[in-house]
Order: sequence, then structure tokens, then C-alpha cells
Amino acid sequence: MKKEDFIVLLNRYLSGDTNLEENSKLLNYYESFQTAQDWDETLGDKEQMELKMRTRLQNALQSEENKIIPLQPFYTKTTFKLMAMAASLLLLISISLFINKTNPLKIETPAVAHKEILIGSDKATLTLEDGSVIALEKGKSYTKGNVSSNGEQLIYNAKDKKTAAIANNLLTIPRGGQFFVQLADSTKVWLNSESQLKYPVVFVDGETRQVELLYGEAYFEVSPSTKHSGSRFKVKTQSQNVEVIGTEFNIKAYKDETTIYTTLVKGVVAVSNQSKKQILSPNEQSRITDYNGNIAVSDVDVYNEISWRKGLFVFKGKPLKDIARVLSRWYDVDIVFADPALGNVKFNGVLNKDQKLEDILTTIKNINFINAYEKKDNKIIIK
Repeated sequence: MKKEDFIVLLNRYLSGDTNLEENSKLLNYYESFQTAQDWDETLGDKEQMELKMRTRLQNALQSEENKIIPLQPFYTKTTFKLMAMAASLLLLISISLFINKTNPLKIETPAVAHKEILIGSDKATLTLEDGSVIALEKGKSYTKGNVSSNGEQLIYNAKDKKTAAIANNLLTIPRGGQFFVQLADSTKVWLNSESQLKYPVVFVDGETRQVELLYGEAYFEVSPSTKHSGSRFKVKTQSQNVEVIGTEFNIKAYKDETTIYTTLVKGVVAVSNQSKKQILSPNEQSRITDYNGNIAVSDVDVYNEISWRKGLFVFKGKPLKDIARVLSRWYDVDIVFADPALGNVKFNGVLNKDQKLEDILTTIKNINFINAYEKKDNKIIIK
């Protein structure tokens, strides 16, 4: 965009006379100066310009809220719900791009779709102690013993805790799925796509309550030990143990990633492996990498880490290859790059999980972030 065109568009913008596409172009042009640290002072004071632009964008978000499809009642907290309703708009007006200038971009038309790519939904399979497998999905109810499901969540009720042999159940979330389970001690667990959790159908007060995240990502809201005769709660993964008293935290331990991330939201947890132990405080994240076994701890933006549970994907300076991995799980589609270097391009953005994948890719393509994408059945090729 030429400077003269920018000034004309900026004046229209500040007068409230621009559409969403023009807002997107304007903000990306402005943020390109921020990235390059090369703001042209003849355009005006940078800080004042940003304040005006951000204020108008916020007003635009408030006026557009009712036009965005709301999330399902499963996501309840007001702050996240408002963010979810605004996510489609944010994707258009709040994307910062870091593009390798040595690779000029070219716009092409995406290939015609061969197969519809579905948006992820609430679905899982429940495997009982005897090996029986039950499909859980919307419209299908299930009840047996102390467990019941309406097809969108699984609830275990407390029962006689003097049982000699306690059975374990296995809840598996496929690609393109997510699910909520409330364990027998009232601990709440939200499971992300491509995850598997093993847990007992009942707990015994006074004994450690242990579950195992075999792989994937899960958010835990643990019932306090004070309600269970002091019983602590422990989550086991392949490379670590997390012990808590009563807290909220997120664990990400996918099979195709070498690092396990544990993010603490509330309370205190102890993260340990075979040789080390670390205590986490709220807003801290531990990282254990297979190849060294060390436990690194750092402060993080908790909202970014747990936004998936609220119906959003928040990416802050993430390489496109990492984002593609997340989208692959949610949309149950393989995403590959024609040029591997493209996967290293970094991206900032907020994506609504209720959006179609094609809409996300088309939006990114239209603002020159990628050249093109091609669909071949259950595969996306980014060019």
C-alpha cells in the first residue's frame, strides 16, 4: 500500500467509514511498521495513532458481537465467551505477519474441494473394564452403573467406596473431537482432540486419587483434598507425574511432540520425573523434553495456553507448522507444506474453533500470508 493510499484510508477509518476488509489491510499495514521498527513519522505520532485505531477496533468488536455464532453452553465464563464471539472478527483485523522477504508471494486460486472438512465436535469412545466400547456423541445417551452420558459429556457419580476391586475406564478423544468428563470425586476434566485418559470409576477417600493422561491434552479442575479425607490427586503421563491438593491446571503431552507442558492456573502443583521435581505457582508453566529430562519453568500467558477449552485457538508468534498441527487435530485433516520453509513463518492471531477450515485458510491467503492451498480429500497442501 502506498503512503498516500494509507493516509486516505486512515482518514476514512477514523471517521468510521471503512469495512472489515479495509480495516484488516489498514491494521496489517500499520503493524508492518511495528515489526520492521521503521515507522514513518510523516504519518503522525505512532502511539496516538495506535490508541485511536485500537479504540475504534474495540468499538467495532462490540457492535459485531451478535453477528458471530456463539459457543455451545459448555463454555461458560463471560470473558472467554465474549472473546469467542468476537474471534471471527479478530481474525480479520488483528493478524500480525512475519514474512520472509526473500520469498515473494503470489496469489493463486485454491483447488475445488473433493471432500468437505468438518468442524470438530463433542465426541469420544468409552472403553469399559471388560473391553466393551461405547461411542459417545451428540444425540446418543448412555447409562450404566454410576456413569451416564447425554452424548456431550460423561458424568460419574460417587457410589459405595468399599469396593474391593475398582475398575478403570478409558476415554479416547479422536481427531476432530473434544469431550468433558466429571470423575466420581467431582473432578472436572476437559479433553482436547486426539487425547486419551485412563481413570478409576470410583475413588477411595484417604487414598491417592490417580488418573493417567496416556497422550494428548487435558484441563483439570480438581476437587479439593479437604472433601476427600485428605486424598491427594495425581496425574501420570509417560514422562512425568503431577501431584495436587486442589487446583486447576493444563497438561499437554501429545505423542507427536517431544515436550510435555504443564500450565498452572490456580493452586499449587508439584511436577516431577525420574530425577527432578519442581513446584509451580499460578501463571507458571513447566516443560519437560524427552531428550534431556530437565524441568524448565517460566511465566506464561495462561489465557493463551488454555483458550482451546473456551472455543478458541490463540497463536502468539507461533510457526505455521505448529499451528497446522493444532488445526489438523481439530479438523481431522492432514496439513502439509509444499515448501518446508513456509512452515517456519510466524503468525499471531485468534481463531474461533467454530469456523470452517476453508474460511481460515482463505482469509490467511487473501492477506498474502500464504500463496495458495490445495485440498485433496483429507489432505491440505499449503503452497
